[in-house]
Amino acid sequence: MRVVRATKFGGAEVLVPSEVAEPVAGPGQVVVDVLFAPVLFLDTQIRSGRARDWFPAVAPPYVPGAGVAGEVTAVGEGVDPDWMGRQVVADTAGDGGYLERAVAAVTGLIAVPEGLGMAEAAALLHDGRTAVGLIEQAGLRAEEWVLVLGAGGGLGSLLVQLAHGTGARVIGAARGKQKLDLAQELGAVAMVDYSQSGWPERVLAATGGAGPDMVFDGVGGEIGRAAFEVTARGGQFSAHGTPGGGFASIDRQEAERRQISVRGIEQVQFAPTDARRLTERAMSEAAAGRIRPIIGQTFPLERAADAHRAIEARDVIGKTLLEI
Repeated sequence: MRVVRATKFGGAEVLVPSEVAEPVAGPGQVVVDVLFAPVLFLDTQIRSGRARDWFPAVAPPYVPGAGVAGEVTAVGEGVDPDWMGRQVVADTAGDGGYLERAVAAVTGLIAVPEGLGMAEAAALLHDGRTAVGLIEQAGLRAEEWVLVLGAGGGLGSLLVQLAHGTGARVIGAARGKQKLDLAQELGAVAMVDYSQSGWPERVLAATGGAGPDMVFDGVGGEIGRAAFEVTARGGQFSAHGTPGGGFASIDRQEAERRQISVRGIEQVQFAPTDARRLTERAMSEAAAGRIRPIIGQTFPLERAADAHRAIEARDVIGKTLLEI
């Protein structure tokens, strides 16, 4: 079957299509005929070698990716045959997701609800659970000001919708008109472009000088740090993003002085039971039409390298998928 492998750490050119033997389902496992696989910013970090400290066990050659959406085409010993033919999403972090067919433990399968497309299910596998989990932790109240950094991305666009659904007033922060227009379409009442100077002052102006009560920082780096500076006294700050050059550097003493509750990436590293519940809720919300995963671009499996290049160039909107 077809796969894409990272032959070594390096640029996107190290992603090379190849052929491997067909997978076989062992006891308690199924084979999923993959239709779509999400491409994560984290995939690009691992491939480049920048994430070796976080994932020391990953060594080339390996198949990138951490999840798939597709149809069960084979079941192993001890697996209920009723799984055959069902549309599912599954985490495949140990074996990758850039491949035609994936082996997954039956205990990790999540059935895709009726009314939800497979591309949308793939887009929600990771970002959906993260967005729902972040919103649950935040406990937003109506009329609170919420700043979403990276509002035009896969996760950020979901956070804009979910926060808007609570009655909060959302400020969408992103780079460029297309992403800001999307944030407005999804419910943001104010938009700021953080590629332009003076954007933190525009956040303060939108909130009447008080600053946002909740900041979802999906960017990190200097942009995340600047967002922390304008967070309201007694507010909340979620530092879960790294595309801006690592997690935002937060002075814990300053946070304590301003009574800001700071949460990090560990808050979205969910236990399996929580991950399942949150993913199921995200898919149910989408199937019911209450949220809409934004799929900005898809690439065929053989062009996984182009997908990585687009993500690294910040030339994407919403979620990026591989179509197998």
